[in-house]
Amino acid sequence: MLSSRREFMQQSIAGMLSVSMLQSSLWQQEWKEILAKYKDRSPQAVAEDEDFWFYVQQAYITSPHIINLNNGGVSPHPLPVHQQHVQLLEQANIAPAYQMWQIIDKGREPIRQKLAQLGGCSAEEIAITRNTTESLDLVIMGLDLKEGDEVVLTKQDYPNMINAWKMREKRDKIKLNWINLELPIEKDEIFVDYFTNAFTPKTKVVQLTHMINWTGQIMPVAKIAREAKKRGIKVIVDGAHTFAQFKFSIPELGGDYFGTSLHKWLSAPFGTGMLWVKKENIKELWPLFPNHEFDSDNIRKFEAMGTRNMCAEMAIEAAIDFHNGIGIERKEARLRYLKNYWAERASRIPGVKLFTSLNKNYSCALALFSIENAKPEDIQQHLFSKYRIYTVTIEWENIKGIRVTPHVYTKLSELDLLVMGIQDFVNTQVAKK
Repeated sequence: MLSSRREFMQQSIAGMLSVSMLQSSLWQQEWKEILAKYKDRSPQAVAEDEDFWFYVQQAYITSPHIINLNNGGVSPHPLPVHQQHVQLLEQANIAPAYQMWQIIDKGREPIRQKLAQLGGCSAEEIAITRNTTESLDLVIMGLDLKEGDEVVLTKQDYPNMINAWKMREKRDKIKLNWINLELPIEKDEIFVDYFTNAFTPKTKVVQLTHMINWTGQIMPVAKIAREAKKRGIKVIVDGAHTFAQFKFSIPELGGDYFGTSLHKWLSAPFGTGMLWVKKENIKELWPLFPNHEFDSDNIRKFEAMGTRNMCAEMAIEAAIDFHNGIGIERKEARLRYLKNYWAERASRIPGVKLFTSLNKNYSCALALFSIENAKPEDIQQHLFSKYRIYTVTIEWENIKGIRVTPHVYTKLSELDLLVMGIQDFVNTQVAKK
């Protein structure tokens, strides 16, 4: 009985993998033809061409029961990434100790090179991590700071980074100087003034969130960093939501450290991330998990975390190839088009308020909305229970609402349903009065 059950499970798994591999193979053949057809069209023209994005959508296996509009948390990965990840897991499992360390992990350096090309920087400045939290905690915990040193950050930064700084404040008696942003903001000078007014002669570090995860607000990081550099202040950039969402190079931001998650907008396997440390800063930064070169200028000293999911890391390569196939300019244009598509229409519904700018310089894929006199959890519950639309409630500091984050596989019909759901909720609220 047990033997027959085991055989059935093995055959079922093998069957599912065969179907997945066949789907991926067929899709990739058609994808090459599509890319050739669209190679001379402008990113903006492609952004609004549903035929092109239909083929992108086919690369993702999504639930038929849920419309996922919380890709800002974690994104599904497309067929080529899924296939490579599964194949690597199977390969590793037949002889883990040998396969993982002697075979699979040998792909780390080529992936480091590819990530560096994507970030516009040197491979000798890139460490592969598990997420943004790990990347930035490596920096926050590794900086030499003494009692009385000051750090500038905002109340709208990500909680994990805030908690890390609070621990250093308690442990090392540093001082945290807080900025409370009123969002959205559509003027660079306002941001610059916020930060320069918070700088003092004792400020040693400033943390800048490239895109604020709560609302999708893009900050003019390079301009703020320029002012910080004039004062000898180190700059940490939280790029969790910007890497692979829109076009920029990491060095042009003017920071000293940059951390991101690759399982969001790059659509890499879950639990993959990246840390960039400007070459001149590597030696002085203490690793959280030290190897034998803990005081060297070798970026690899930040990767000594013991046994890890190497299969997920090696499948980053397929995610980069998929991303490059779409093209960052096309991807950025599409994501901004999707955000504007639903947000502009929703903003015209009485009682609906956007907390996100529609100016292309200050937002891309993410947006937050609220409804007058309505609790965010009630809106979320309505959208999910009646329309099966999954969003996330945001209640943080002075920000309260529903965050909507479509991805490249999101269909316009799904965003039509979102707007319908918002209108329906408003109508329900009016009927109750």
